[in-house]
Amino acid sequence: MTTTTLTSKGQLTLPKAIRDRLHLRVGDRLEVTLREDGVILMEPVTVDVSQLKGILPAPAAPVSLEAMEEAIRQRAGR
Repeated sequence: MTTTTLTSKGQLTLPKAIRDRLHLRVGDRLEVTLREDGVILMEPVTVDVSQLKGILPAPAAPVSLEAMEEAIRQRAGR
């Protein structure tokens, strides 16, 4: 078990071993939950972009940058 200290600003430093194990980096967000029994749970809520690979089907045909920009313009109503 590792301990950490609460600062006067209410901040904690997560020990390096925990940051490494969870692959946390600067700017990552954590969801904090206080259970009724007083236990505090923290879960990372950010996802490394590499973990998103493959969740969408590949397009039927390659899409050009110009086509993407045009779709954005149309959606924005310009």
